[in-house]
Amino acid sequence: MSEHKPVIVLVRPQLGENIGKAARAMLNFGLTEMRLVSPRDGWPNPSAGPAAAGADAVLDGAQVYETLALAVADCVNVYATTVRKRGVTKPVVTPEQAASEIHAEAGRSAYVFGPERSGLETEDVALARAILTVPINPEFGSLNLAQAVILCAYEWSKQTGLSQPTVEELLPPAPQEELEGLIGHFERLLDAKNYFWPEPRAEANRLTLRNLLTKPAWNHLEVRTFRGILSTLGRERRER
Repeated sequence: MSEHKPVIVLVRPQLGENIGKAARAMLNFGLTEMRLVSPRDGWPNPSAGPAAAGADAVLDGAQVYETLALAVADCVNVYATTVRKRGVTKPVVTPEQAASEIHAEAGRSAYVFGPERSGLETEDVALARAILTVPINPEFGSLNLAQAVILCAYEWSKQTGLSQPTVEELLPPAPQEELEGLIGHFERLLDAKNYFWPEPRAEANRLTLRNLLTKPAWNHLEVRTFRGILSTLGRERRER
């Protein structure tokens, strides 16, 4: 299995902001090596930093090349991202398939992305081993540069064991005793307001209220919060 992370190659990128956003997308999923081929506005670009939103290490390490051939010279697996073949006969893979191949094979790999407006030229695609195409709405096949990068980076990252962001621990449901206290609290306040009137409908209304309050599986903190709200509503209004 390959031990190398794939490199992201941006061919003739036009806007510094898009380079920065691509760097941000890369670092979100553990990719750090960016290569730029003849960026239109030169490099470094002052507009890239703010758009990277903290992914400065990616931008600081970005290398610039005159041609795509030089940028991928050390790579054995090169994937040209494009929505169409542009007259070049090559295998066509999805981001998921490309990620599996990269993890399974030795050698350096590269995802190659074209300019924002025109995409990769036929000569660029000819350098690639395969064409990477995202299944997309045929009536609107427009992805911006950072979106395309993040799709590829995400699929690659799924097989690296990146940990999920920390999720707040869920509290267990409140015990029945606490729910009974909440229901009783509701009933006392509602009784005082003649909610359970007329009498023939009182039992059905109480049953509906019980079902309503037991359905959400409130936890202990939520029940306490609800009781505090009811206590506040049941008090006389105080002048501030």
